[in-house]
Amino acid sequence: MKIISQWVDGRCFVASNERGNSIVMDGTSPDEGTKRGASPMELLLMGVAGCSSIDVVDIAKKQRQNVVDCITTVEAERADTIPRVFTKIHIHFKVIGHDLQEESIRKAVALSAEKYCSASIMLSKAAEVSHSFEIVAA
Repeated sequence: MKIISQWVDGRCFVASNERGNSIVMDGTSPDEGTKRGASPMELLLMGVAGCSSIDVVDIAKKQRQNVVDCITTVEAERADTIPRVFTKIHIHFKVIGHDLQEESIRKAVALSAEKYCSASIMLSKAAEVSHSFEIVAA
């Protein structure tokens, strides 16, 4: 895996992967001007949301759960001093579907948290990571 980040101006960069997909990152604070992209720390949380969501949906579908949507919210707290690392991260899954079984969704979330989500497992080495879920009928 290889990522290239190129400076645009100010605190704005564009990062690209080997396939040419790119994303804008901007570390500009609200009082400094217009922010043109997510901050690098926000991108870490977006990666956790994406990684864990893929797991939960894939595992639930393998359990023959009729999932039609999954909305994942990630909230984090950071240290007050530099380096402002994440100290707590909470991942909440809102799993929407038809006749979803609570135990199946609980198992999908647990497997993602404990075995499959590389992003959240890696961050759990530095921060307290917790998970929750809710089921909503479609």
